[in-house]
Amino acid sequence: MTVTTTQARQNFFKLVRKSVKGHVPVTITSKEGDAVLVSERDYEGLLETLELLSLPGMRKSIQEARADVRARRTKTLSEIFG
Repeated sequence: MTVTTTQARQNFFKLVRKSVKGHVPVTITSKEGDAVLVSERDYEGLLETLELLSLPGMRKSIQEARADVRARRTKTLSEIFG
């Protein structure tokens, strides 16, 4: 969703609610540049993802895990924990 700064100012509480409850990022455009309104939970999730992906080997490990799931090379919880 994209709004101008004027629209954002007029609908601020509605946009915050949409961002928090609906996890919808809101792009706010202005002559000086654009900004994005996201919920704190989504923002923290993005930071955590960036941190994990910055760890050496983590990206490759995630890609391998996705390939294992697609190829059905998985185990049930009872197989893992007995």
